Amino acid sequence: MDGELTFVSGHPGRTNRQNTIAELEYLRDYQYPYLLSRLNRLEVLYSAWGERTEENRRRIKDDLFGVQNSRKARTGGLAGLLDPVLFGRKVDEEKRLIEFCKKNEKDPDCKAALEALETIAKAEKIRREIAQNVNFYENAIGFSCATFGIAKTLLRAGDELPKPSGERLREFGDARLPSLKFQLFSDEEIYEDVEILKLTDSLTFLCTTFGANHEFTKKVLAGKSPRARAYELITGSKLRDPKVRKELFEGGKEAIAKANDPLIELARMVDADARKYRKQFENEVEEPKRQAAAAIAKVRFKIDGTNTYPDATFTLRLSYGPIKGYKENGKDVPPFTTFEGLYARNKEHNDKPPFDLPQLWKDKKAQLNLKTPFNFVSTADIIGGNSGSPVINTKGEVVGLIFDGNIQSLVLDFIYDDTESRAVSVDSRGIIEALDKVYNAKELVSELRGKK
Repeated sequence: MDGELTFVSGHPGRTNRQNTIAELEYLRDYQYPYLLSRLNRLEVLYSAWGERTEENRRRIKDDLFGVQNSRKARTGGLAGLLDPVLFGRKVDEEKRLIEFCKKNEKDPDCKAALEALETIAKAEKIRREIAQNVNFYENAIGFSCATFGIAKTLLRAGDELPKPSGERLREFGDARLPSLKFQLFSDEEIYEDVEILKLTDSLTFLCTTFGANHEFTKKVLAGKSPRARAYELITGSKLRDPKVRKELFEGGKEAIAKANDPLIELARMVDADARKYRKQFENEVEEPKRQAAAAIAKVRFKIDGTNTYPDATFTLRLSYGPIKGYKENGKDVPPFTTFEGLYARNKEHNDKPPFDLPQLWKDKKAQLNLKTPFNFVSTADIIGGNSGSPVINTKGEVVGLIFDGNIQSLVLDFIYDDTESRAVSVDSRGIIEALDKVYNAKELVSELRGKK
């Protein structure tokens, strides 16, 4: 019921609430706007291509969903960073830290924390200066397709695997090899037309970013248009065949060198520069920030002690908060939705995605109690990784399962706020109703209700 206290036990993934203002400003002013520009571009590309035929729509469906999901996440995060009230709270937190350190300037930890803030600010400045090269060379934004990723992995595997595990690039360490090979040898189909679509767009993006006359652009395109070069690279590669990938991986550097695959050769063409920019990023941005963060965290603990908690790291956490609605654009959003609202929403959108319903749900509508609660929101502090977490009331009863947060909750990556941020759960009563009357899982329902 509304106002009922609930508890959430789960494994929240990763938050960045310890970020300094310099780090948050980088995200707000550069990284998020850049990512959103790229994601918006891809969403339009995939949507338009998917509308051409039903088969296109099927092939691009997962990619489109991933892009839309990422776009929503970045939109919500940026909205929080652009909120002067929320960002002001982060500014005040850092001012409080600096004032504490200045009052305790003889404390070596405080001195180290002030130096750490300067170190991070310097690292973020360098990050902005090299971000474009890191993104295009090492992160392969200009070659954004599955087949190029495979080519790059194979090329580097040939170079890295002969080395001792501790000297390799971290993704090729012994502990990560099983996962790497599982992905590399996957038999999931890679569609040639989708790959050409993606590579054409990313090569075009490379051209418009660096300019058509830039040495990097000319070297990559080899005298062809982005479309012609993408077609040549994708159709000329055999790396979409998992058997070929496995043979090359197991054959090592010699086999990879003799493969004569155009995408492997493209990866080889940019690899030296990619490694150079990656090393610069790791040495001048990543590592200095890691050490500086530890120094700042030590002083934060001196200030707040156990009144605060560290960033999420996929470890077990217990969160709590009441079931509570919120206001959006001046309108009250109730804490519960019902099956009745589900069907009303479906009708409002003429059964079109993403509000379409399976035929089974349409057939079973008359059998359902439409007043049954379906979803509810609470102020529990959750983040990505909490999906599937049980929601428990004060009686120890499972009242729901976390599966999402509202878009306003995406700011929780940086700061906790319960004004509009809400965890979204499917109501246990809705689960039982659906299992019983839609899926006819009578025995499972009896078991969940503690009956034999």
